Amino acid sequence: MILVTASHIHKSYGTETILRDATLTVQERERVALVGPNGAGKSTLLKIIAGEIPPDEGDIHIAKEATVGYLAQHADVPSSRTVYEEMRSVYEDLFAIEKRMRELEEQMSRPEIYGNETKFTAMTEEYARLTQTFTDRNGYAVDAKVRSILHGLDFPEEMHNRTVQSLSGGQKTRLALGKLLLLQPSLLILDEPTNYLDMRTLTWLEEYLKTYPGALLLVSHDRYFLDTLTEVTYELEAGSTRRYTGNYSSYLEQKAAELEARIKRYEQQQAEIARIEDFIRRNIARATTSKRAQSRRKMLEKIERIERPVSNQDKAHFSFTINRPSGNDVLVIDGVAIGYGDKVLAKSIHLKIQRGERVALIGPNGTGKSTLLKAILGQVPPLEGTIKLGTHVTVGYYSQEQEDLNVSKTILNEVWDTFPQLDHTRIRTVLGNFLFSGDEVQKPISVLSGGERARVALAKLMLLEANFMLLDEPTNHLDLLSKEVLEVALDEYPGTLLFISHDRYFLNRIATRIVELGPDGLTSYLGNYDDYIEKKQELEEAASLQPQDSAANKENGESADDRERKRQEERIAKREAKKRAERIRAIEEEIHRLEEHIQALERDLCNPDIFSDPERAREINNEYESVKERVGTLYDEWEKLLGEG
Repeated sequence: MILVTASHIHKSYGTETILRDATLTVQERERVALVGPNGAGKSTLLKIIAGEIPPDEGDIHIAKEATVGYLAQHADVPSSRTVYEEMRSVYEDLFAIEKRMRELEEQMSRPEIYGNETKFTAMTEEYARLTQTFTDRNGYAVDAKVRSILHGLDFPEEMHNRTVQSLSGGQKTRLALGKLLLLQPSLLILDEPTNYLDMRTLTWLEEYLKTYPGALLLVSHDRYFLDTLTEVTYELEAGSTRRYTGNYSSYLEQKAAELEARIKRYEQQQAEIARIEDFIRRNIARATTSKRAQSRRKMLEKIERIERPVSNQDKAHFSFTINRPSGNDVLVIDGVAIGYGDKVLAKSIHLKIQRGERVALIGPNGTGKSTLLKAILGQVPPLEGTIKLGTHVTVGYYSQEQEDLNVSKTILNEVWDTFPQLDHTRIRTVLGNFLFSGDEVQKPISVLSGGERARVALAKLMLLEANFMLLDEPTNHLDLLSKEVLEVALDEYPGTLLFISHDRYFLNRIATRIVELGPDGLTSYLGNYDDYIEKKQELEEAASLQPQDSAANKENGESADDRERKRQEERIAKREAKKRAERIRAIEEEIHRLEEHIQALERDLCNPDIFSDPERAREINNEYESVKERVGTLYDEWEKLLGEG
């Protein structure tokens, strides 16, 4: 059953058109991702579907009996209640039923009521109906459910009696999410729900949404989150939508295949045009062939030219370089405690980072990750211990909220004033690489979006050419395309990285070591995020091992190093097998989609209207051959992967 349909939606603000002919459908229990660059209009489309704002044109149809819940990026909860009371307010109608049940119980116990058969019968029937409704809606489990959701969304019990007004913006957004999860609407619309969640809370939300009984419509810049939860992807670009079957990774593969096919069709048409132009050149002046040449010229004029396909990936590019290599030891932290005044966030911190390492710093919110980076920079003195940078180390810092940007300056002046030794052309070129061109460079920092400010900060960081970069949530505010560009740049960076991130896809691609910060120091794990998760699971299993298991290892003559090496090999093999299985599944889905497309092209080629039109027939035949070739390539890869398994 179709829950919601948005048909041919148009929306403009002043002279700027945000949406033009955008269409989106969500089926019952379907998991849908809406993706597109920053500023494409994703949040606008969600607000229109949720009924928050009207479209200029187009229709929204919501199925009868369907309910829609919407979480904005920055949701406010205007309330004077406590956190716990606000969550329980979701069930006010249920509490009204319970109150009426108690009233009926009290009334039915009176002699004048149970002595009146008519009144007593009417009350018992009403009481039975209310009791059934209350039971069907799990009324007796309300408090357990409220506590469970609050715990999952990182509201510990000591926060339950805090007033909603005292919460931060991020905490209010989490509270609004919690209320929606309790309400369980038929369609849950979430706009960037992962923005204010740490790793533990994010993992909890993922697991909860996997079994959510309704449909989901998600906007998120967290690719791991989208890949885990979604099965349909709508791309919003230039105001219009396009539907793809599959999660975000599958969508990217389909887009790449489409681009490849478009490039091939473009190249084939260019070759055909060149051949016709050559014929015209050679024959236009000859009397015997002039008519044919003129006929070809008319045919050439009628050809609908295919524009050269351009990948979005080509629109932005930057790279990080270093001014000089550092010594081998880049950073040594010994016995450090961090905090503010009497408040100690973490102590007994020991860390050594060597040249070329890419170290990810993770941990729950509030443990002091950002404070530790500021202590390394010298912005916050450690409460105890020492922090020492190595020889020839130059430090570059990316702040989570870009506090170092001067909001009174323009983009151009903000960058040029920081690097006055560079000429105007160099500054403009760099800003162009970060998608600031023409008059855009004169925009004040104060009016920029979070994503635009992030790009200005990254431009400054790139020009610094530091050999040790400290990055605090570098993917926050970036759209999916910008994240991909940043990852490529950091992949090729020849220096050393220490970064904070809760983007698990980013952690998997960039990190060579994970260090987890807790109140009593750091724990180090070699590898990326997946390795970290596997190692944590192993440690939990090892903690539950019986003494005889350890004795058996000794009898087998296995040393601790042997066992660790064996585990590492098993982890790598398991991860490779998982990647292989995911790729096989993606290939099978793409082959199925392409074979359906081949059948459609075959039907077109049999259509008399098409085969009587040589140009159209040739165009479809070229596409047919291109798609068949793509299917052949996929089958080759599929067979190879199966053989490796």
